[in-house]
Amino acid sequence: MATVTRENIGLLNDKITVKVAKEDYLPSFEKALKQYSKSATIPGFRKGMVPAGMIKKMHGQSVFTDEVLRTVEKELTEYMTKENLEIFAQPLPMSENDARQLNMNNPAEYAFAFEIGLKPDFKVADLGSEKLTRYKVSVTEEMINEEEDRLRMRHGKMTEPESVAGDDNVLNVTFIESDADGNEVEGGVKKDNSLLVKYFAPSFRASLTGKKNNDSVVLTLASAFDEKEREWILGDLGFDKHDAAAAAKTFKMLITKVGHVEKAELNEEFFKAAFPGKEIANEADFRNAVKEEIQSYWDKQASNHMQHEIYHVLLDHTKIEFPETFLKRWIQQGGEQPKTAEQAEQEFPSFANQLKWTVIIDKIVREHGVEVKPEDIQAFAKQQLFGYMGMNAGDEEQPWIADYVNRMMQDRKFVEDAYHRVQTEKVFGWAETQVKPTDKPVTIDEFTKELEKHQHHHH
Repeated sequence: MATVTRENIGLLNDKITVKVAKEDYLPSFEKALKQYSKSATIPGFRKGMVPAGMIKKMHGQSVFTDEVLRTVEKELTEYMTKENLEIFAQPLPMSENDARQLNMNNPAEYAFAFEIGLKPDFKVADLGSEKLTRYKVSVTEEMINEEEDRLRMRHGKMTEPESVAGDDNVLNVTFIESDADGNEVEGGVKKDNSLLVKYFAPSFRASLTGKKNNDSVVLTLASAFDEKEREWILGDLGFDKHDAAAAAKTFKMLITKVGHVEKAELNEEFFKAAFPGKEIANEADFRNAVKEEIQSYWDKQASNHMQHEIYHVLLDHTKIEFPETFLKRWIQQGGEQPKTAEQAEQEFPSFANQLKWTVIIDKIVREHGVEVKPEDIQAFAKQQLFGYMGMNAGDEEQPWIADYVNRMMQDRKFVEDAYHRVQTEKVFGWAETQVKPTDKPVTIDEFTKELEKHQHHHH
């Protein structure tokens, strides 16, 4: 009769010993041998007519070992199920186990020991008592004017005048890293760009007036652009946006094309092109739609920021103890390639952090009934497709979209990935209903500074 015993060997770390007697494994060993002799193909014998003694001699020991180990595994699994043990990963066989002790000519009682890491009991951090701020970016008339301008330019008509005449000219240019005389630096940066004259610093714009195709000017980014535009250009040229040395570099800027956009008229045709699917009758409605869109964008950024804060509260303020010794052994032995103790030690902090987040998510999902349904995954697939294709929700009825979604639902990797992402989104959705943040109206600059502060703080 098999017996299973369990003893504690460390924090959330137990040893389970399974002892099996002859009567536990011999019947299945005999049965397995019979099966073997029915299917074995041995020259000189008809299939299924190989003498049992010969089978036992040739394959007996390996079949015996398999059956003993299979019986041990079955007893271990049944024990863990009956005891409701919540464990990490899989039980690890202990080093004292030795399959060489198994001898089919002398069947006996055998003992095998396993180490398990138990999942801890813990309380999720109380989100309601945390001091958090929900930022609300205030949309100004200036922001609406800028976006209106951008949309009218985007839907306007492009003409190609002879030379640069004013702030609304569009320049196609090539930035070529050079010396002070405009000679190209070997191995320097070279990059095409397209920008409006008004993006240059006011003091620099005058030097562009009258310039034609194939004219060039020598400049430093620090003198040609004010801070906001300079950061954007530095990033586009592959530098860090705060790199003062890069901003001081000299470039020859070659003008490859001068263009001018005649802004679209504020009429029904333009409103339809700018906001397809929306009923916009006049300029006031149009400006409202622009305001809603800007607000919605910044509200989403603020929600992302809030989720980032919630993530850190849950991770930093939820106290969880882990069976470290077991987990480090598991890192060493559990992968495809064995690892050294030093490697396990090095990997453990980031492994423990990920594990902590996983068990927090699992607990919230279980205790608050967070559920991901097939239709959630279908909606996710659709949303992703619309994002890639730049489509609107109004295009949903097209049959090829349903075909695409059905195809994605057959893709196991996609479904698993989508499941985790939707589940995480729903967990954050639940978490946002638990926090009691202070609302704070801010300007775009204040909010952007807040985001940057957190990026530096957390990375």
